[in-house]
Amino acid sequence: MIAVTFALPAESSGFLHLVHNKTRIDRNGITTIAGEIDDRTIEVFHTGVGKKVCRQRIARFLQDRQLDCLISAGFAGALNDQLDVGDLLLAQNFSTAELGEARSLLVNLPIHVANLLTVPSMIDSDEERNKIARATGAAAVDMETEFIARACAEHGVPLLSLRAISDTPRQPFPAPAHVLFNIERQRTSVMRLVLYLCKHPTRLPGLIRFASQIARARETLTEALVAVATAL
Repeated sequence: MIAVTFALPAESSGFLHLVHNKTRIDRNGITTIAGEIDDRTIEVFHTGVGKKVCRQRIARFLQDRQLDCLISAGFAGALNDQLDVGDLLLAQNFSTAELGEARSLLVNLPIHVANLLTVPSMIDSDEERNKIARATGAAAVDMETEFIARACAEHGVPLLSLRAISDTPRQPFPAPAHVLFNIERQRTSVMRLVLYLCKHPTRLPGLIRFASQIARARETLTEALVAVATAL
């Protein structure tokens, strides 16, 4: 059994569209989606965004479960200009599954092997990105992988951390982080976003651009996950 985790359905929708014979499973207070990719059994699970919800959900997910591998997938924000939107980051500092074979499967995709850093909140300023990059040497950030890696280590589950870049210093978020996502409610507040755009109408083109960035990242991530999941 291979498990694939995403923070949110916005990240998993492309991959789930390709999963056949899907079945919803409710276990230990969480919901997963099981199915098949090229005759391989796959189970997809959403961890939520951030430390609190991710730690709770991944602990429940791994309870009394035998897995051949867990792929921690989703989006990440680049900390430098060497990464572009849609590029893939194979996190060498979190991955415990064999990296060489995984990388060879992605040879035709824009793949980078580098360190990923898990941060407590979305980074929406170039200054902060640069500061974190200099201090840590990481190439990109997310908000979940560290906690997934800890849980996998505790349960002896091999981990492959694979992220697609959704934003960069050159192509940043189109609005403040608290406008784009409410971490307490685990969703975007449409009303807050609309009010923000009413006050800052010049940000609308940036929001449209960001939606295109998300779509590009999701497409590349989906292609990579299919290649890896069917070959593991």
